[in-house]
Order: sequence, then C-alpha cells, then structure tokens
Amino acid sequence: MYHHVKKLMFTVRVDEPDPRFGNMLLEQFGGANGELAAAMQYSIQGLNCEDPDRKDLLMDIGTEELSHLEVVGSLARLHLKPSKFDREAAEADPLIAIAGGGGVNLFNSQGNAWTADYLKITGELDVDLRSNIAAEARAKIVYERLINFCDDAGTKDALQFLMTREITHMKAFLLALESMGKPAFSIGRIAPTPGLVNQFFNDSTGTGDHGEIDTRGPWNQGDDWVFTASPALQNSEPSGAPSIVAESSPPDAPMGFDELLIDQLRDILHAEKQLTKALPKMAEAARYDQLRELFEIHLAETESQVERLNECFELLGKTPRAKVCKGMQGLVAEDQEVMEEYVKKDDAASDLALIGAAQRVEHYEISGYTTARNLAQQLRHTAVVALLSKSLGEEENADQLLNQVARSLMSVAKMPEVIEQTAFEADPAAE
Repeated sequence: MYHHVKKLMFTVRVDEPDPRFGNMLLEQFGGANGELAAAMQYSIQGLNCEDPDRKDLLMDIGTEELSHLEVVGSLARLHLKPSKFDREAAEADPLIAIAGGGGVNLFNSQGNAWTADYLKITGELDVDLRSNIAAEARAKIVYERLINFCDDAGTKDALQFLMTREITHMKAFLLALESMGKPAFSIGRIAPTPGLVNQFFNDSTGTGDHGEIDTRGPWNQGDDWVFTASPALQNSEPSGAPSIVAESSPPDAPMGFDELLIDQLRDILHAEKQLTKALPKMAEAARYDQLRELFEIHLAETESQVERLNECFELLGKTPRAKVCKGMQGLVAEDQEVMEEYVKKDDAASDLALIGAAQRVEHYEISGYTTARNLAQQLRHTAVVALLSKSLGEEENADQLLNQVARSLMSVAKMPEVIEQTAFEADPAAE
C-alpha cells in the first residue's frame, strides 16, 4: 500500500531556470537509468521475491526511488517552466513545449518514451541484485554528469543528494548479495561445462594500427585459466594451444549411473506412497483452515507424483517397484509424534509444529528429486527430466506455501497479546 505525503524527500530550489538543462534532467525522469525505471525494477523484483528479508530491502529502495522521481520531476518542471510562455525557451525542446505544455513527461532527454524494456527482472534474486548494483552505478554516473553541466546552486544540492543515495543503494544491494553466501560465479542451478569454463579464447590477435598488442592479466592467466588460441585459427594453423572443450557430458553414460537412477526412483516412489497415507492424517490434525487446505492440495499433487514416477519407470523400461525408504519412514514417524505431542497445545503452536515436520519432509523430497533429475539429465533422458522437474517444482512450491502459512500463524499468535496490552493501556485499573 502506498501513501503520498505532500513533502519532497529533498526540498528543491531553482534560482535560475534553464530549459535546456531541464531537458537533460528528463534523462533521470524517464530514461533508461532514471528513477522511474529503478522504482519499477526494484518493486517488481520485490513482488516476485520469496526471500522475506531481501523482499523488504527491494520494496524499501523501490519506494524511495519513487520519492526520487518526485524530486527529479520537480527540478525538471522548475527548469522547464519558461518554455510555457517564452518562445526562445520553447525552441529548446518543441516536444516539451508544444506537446507537453512545458511540463515533464515520461520521456528521456531525446524525447524517447519510457519503456518497460529498461527493466532487468529475471526472478533469480542473486542475478537481479547484480543488475541493481550495475543500475545504481550507471545512475550515479548520470547524476555526476548532470552536476558537471549545472550552474544553479540549488539544483546542484538536490543532484548531490540524489547521487549520494545511489551509492547508498549500491552498498545495500552489494551487502545483500554477499549475505546470501553464494560463490561469485555460481549463477542458476546448472553447473558449467568443466574445462570449457576456464578456457580464455584469444580472439583478438596481432598488433593494431595504434600499437595494441595481445595482453595477459588476471582475466586470462593464473589460477585455473587456460589461455587458448582463437577457435577461428585452431583448424587452419597448427598450434600448441588446447582445443575447445565442448562436451557438457560424455557421450556414453558413466558406469553405474543407470542403476543409480533406478535406485533413486524406487526410493522416491516408496517415500511418496508413504506420504499418500500420512497427509490425510496431517490434514485432519491441522486446525488452521489454510493449512488443512494446503495438505489436501498437496495430497492430490503427491498422488500425481506417484503416477509420474510410474511413467518414468515405463520410459526407462523398468518395473515400477518401490524400495523401502527408511528416511521417509523416520520422518513420517516423527510427524506422528508431533501430532500426538501437540494435540492439546495452543492452536497456533500445534500447527506451527506440524508445519515444521511437514517442511522436513518437503526438504527430504526436494533433495531426492534433485538427485534423480540430475542423474536423468546426465543420462540424457529428456522425458524423465521433464517429469521429475514438474514434481520437484511442486515440492518447492509446497515448501514456500508452508512458509507463508507459518508467517500468518505467527502474526495471528501475536494478536491476543497486543489486544490485551491495548486494553490495559486504555484502563490501567483492569490489571
């Protein structure tokens, strides 16, 4: 929910309006690196974010960028004001003066309309945070250039404030990325091809017209780097350099992978069959309607997952026979203990304990499906990969939904305490 306060984040002052500079300011209003693009990028990333902590970060900064948009818009409007009535000022930008009446609009300094194509939103939190760091760096440079072309003291003060906040946001995004603890080059889930990932291709060779030469540095030598001759030259000129490492996996499956995949699938099949019996009991034990519905929905998903596993066996030409999954047996037994132990507890505490037990089950299943899917990918069983990926997605979604229900329950559990405190404050004699 947004609420507009009739006060700028930074009070702007323009002593000498300059319509031409007002046009330049529009770059930070409706341009690719402007405040509207930043506000939309961070806010939409926040709406998509499943991480509650970093979601809060994205929404905080996205909202601040809307405040910056108001500051830039106010600055630009004051500088453009003469183009409303002065012919010479209007000639500085007829589009603004004639079509826009001398006010701001969602254009950049060249008159190009703002577009959502400016936004960088992937749905991968670490990738989006890197995009945001780069966006803040670009915006900082634009503000720096605007300051250098500005002669008005009040405008410079506002631009200095805005430029400084870009660094603040860059720092926040960088630390948020570092706090995730992901290796710098770990992007997505699929690992890069070993060997190929460390090959640096010397694709720009020889000596240039201005004396440019082939250079070496930490970007192409040392550590694991393998400096490789240009692929364009490898077939035409003999070279001691290694050839391109192109295969992501060997053409023949490694020994034992087929058997391991079947073993994993049989283990998961038994685990899922146990869950089809456990989930109805968990749904019955749940007191919160939303949690009960979630268990019932996941029961239907689990039954479909059993069917998919049977289909996997059929595709692999194997009998869909289950193998006793001792891990799931232990987790189901633990679920039963939780239900018996918390049956007389407070509603919220009982359901939160049940969610904890259910999430342990989900994480176990996620790890099993991930291993089986990776094996199927290595063996190039495309149809099996698709079936396992669908089930894996359902398990991950169930885990996220359980998180959401848990947060709702925690909020509900706090309410009686707040109400009691409020009543006491209203009537101290009620103690």
